[in-house]
Amino acid sequence: MSNIIRLIIACVVMGAAVALCAFGFWGWGILVLFLGGIVLLTYFFNENMLVAQWFLRKEKSEKAEEWLLKITDYEKQLNKSQHGYYNLLIGLIESRKQPLKSEKYFKKALSLGMKMSHNTALAKLSLAGIAMAKRNKREAQMYLSEATKDDKNKLLAEQIKMMKTQMAQMDKQQVVRGGYRQF
Repeated sequence: MSNIIRLIIACVVMGAAVALCAFGFWGWGILVLFLGGIVLLTYFFNENMLVAQWFLRKEKSEKAEEWLLKITDYEKQLNKSQHGYYNLLIGLIESRKQPLKSEKYFKKALSLGMKMSHNTALAKLSLAGIAMAKRNKREAQMYLSEATKDDKNKLLAEQIKMMKTQMAQMDKQQVVRGGYRQF
């Protein structure tokens, strides 16, 4: 459902609540006002994205993908501030199936912007992991340092530390011609 339609429905339901209260039906007016508030909240927070986030926390990425696929045109169905989060969620799901193909979603999420700094740090940390998989150490270090700056609440400190140790091991293991490792 389009965001404009949600806003129109919320206004109509809120108007009905005011009319019910004006005619003396306070109980019904408060109930309808509560329902109108829920409809208004779906304008700011899309229910499909909320359910998909819940399934991602439960580590059920198949169900999360089902809920995100219900959003057919995210530019019309989501508020502009949610476009980055939508691409972040798609990137997280895609990274579990095909990690190298999820890079475009993380970059698009960063270009669209996200309000919470730990989500930006998560996208940059994921891009650092992809750069490490491509054996591009300079890009991985850049994304890792940016992720460290963006993680102000230290929610991803353990993952960043683990990524740094993996990067240090990447220096030790250089593959030379013939497929032999040089230690």
